[in-house]
Amino acid sequence: MTQTLSRDVGGQLDDALSDDPEPRRRLLPIISVDDHLIEPPDLFEGRLPKAYADRAPKVVEVDGRQVWEVDGRQELNIGLSAVAGRPRDSWSRDPVRFDVMRRGCWDIDRRVADMDINGVGASICFPSGLIGFCGSKLLQVKDDDFALALLRGYNTWQLEVWHGRHPTRIIPMQMPYLQDAKVAAQEIRSNAELGFRALSFCEDPAKLGLASIWSGYWDPVLAACEETGTVLCLHVASSGWNPTVAKEAPPAMRPIHFMSIALIAATDWLWSGIPTRYPKLKIVMSEGGVGWVPVLARRSDYVMNHAIAGEEAGAWTDSLLPSEVLKRNFWFCLLDEPLSPEVVYTAGIDHLLAESDYPHADGTWPNTQDVMAKRLSWLDEKDALKVSYRNAEALFDFKLDEAQTQTAMTA
Repeated sequence: MTQTLSRDVGGQLDDALSDDPEPRRRLLPIISVDDHLIEPPDLFEGRLPKAYADRAPKVVEVDGRQVWEVDGRQELNIGLSAVAGRPRDSWSRDPVRFDVMRRGCWDIDRRVADMDINGVGASICFPSGLIGFCGSKLLQVKDDDFALALLRGYNTWQLEVWHGRHPTRIIPMQMPYLQDAKVAAQEIRSNAELGFRALSFCEDPAKLGLASIWSGYWDPVLAACEETGTVLCLHVASSGWNPTVAKEAPPAMRPIHFMSIALIAATDWLWSGIPTRYPKLKIVMSEGGVGWVPVLARRSDYVMNHAIAGEEAGAWTDSLLPSEVLKRNFWFCLLDEPLSPEVVYTAGIDHLLAESDYPHADGTWPNTQDVMAKRLSWLDEKDALKVSYRNAEALFDFKLDEAQTQTAMTA
C-alpha cells in the first residue's frame, strides 16, 4: 500500500516511505503507554477563541523548511522525532518536513493503520516539539491567557480528533497548565469529566524554572489527579535536562542517559513525601526503562535502615519502606530490554507496562510484537498478558476492544 499526502502539507513523498511493511503476526495483545505524535498543521483550526484566531500557530515555509510559527518564534520538527519507516541511513536530527514523514506520525487514521501493522491494540500519545512532552513549550508564550487558550485547543483536539475518531484505539492524554497550579487543577477536573485518563506532567518542574515538587506548590495538581483517578505520566527528559553536558560528547549519549534521568526523577518523587500525602496517586515513569528499579528500591531501604536515616531522612514519614511505596504508587515501562525476575519482584507484576515509542528512533515499530513476545517469553501466560495490556487496562480504566485481544493462538 502506498501513502498519499495532502497537498496542503506540500512536497513529494520520499521514496523510502512508499511501501508499508507486512502486518506483523499478533502474538500478544498490546497497549503501548508511550507513543508520540507530530502535531498536524490544522491542529488549532477552529479551536481557539475568536480573540486569538489570528494568532493561531501555523506551519510556514522558511528557506525550504517547514516550521511552526508560534507567538513570534519558530519551532522545528526534529528529524529523530519521526523516523518510523525510514531507513536508518536517512535518520537525522535536522528539521524534517511533513512530506518525508510517515503520515501515521500526524494523521490519526494512518496512525491506526500503522498500529495495525505493528499489532498494537491501543496507544497513549505524547506530543512533540510544538508544545513539548508536558506542555513546557507553552511557558515561552508571553501572554498567559493565550497560553491557556493554546493548551485548551490542544486538549480539545486530542479528545475530539486523536482519540475521538478512534475511541477504542487511543487513550486520551491531556497536557497541564504549568503557569498556575490552581488553574491546572481546575483543568484536570474538567478534563476528567470529559474522559481524559492521563496527564503528562514534568518530571522535574524546577529544571524549567518552576517551583519544585518538594515545595508543595503542585499539591492542587496532585490532589486533582488523585481525586479523579487521572494517571500522572512523567515522560523522561520532559524537563529538558540531560546529564550529558560536555560539548565533545556525541548526541548518542543523551538517550543512553534516559534510564539515569528516570532513576533520578523517581528518587525525587519517591522521597518528596508526595506518595505519602497522596497514597492513591498513580505515577508512570514513561520511557524510563525498568532495569534501574531494583537499584532504587534496594538502596532506599538500605538508607532507611542505616546511619543516614533518622532526621536526615527528611520528608520520609511513611510507615512503609521506600520499596513498598515504590511498588504501590509507581508504574514502569518496558520498551526493549531484558526483564529480570528481580525487576518483576521489585516493581510488582501488576505495575509493569509495555510501550513501542512510535515514531521515535528508540521505537520498536513495526516489530513491537516480536520484541515484546521475546522479552516476556519466560513469564507464564497470565503474567505476560498483564504486562502487555491488562495492567494498562486497569491503570487507565480502559477496555481493549475484543478484536484487539485476538492473537495467532486464539484466532
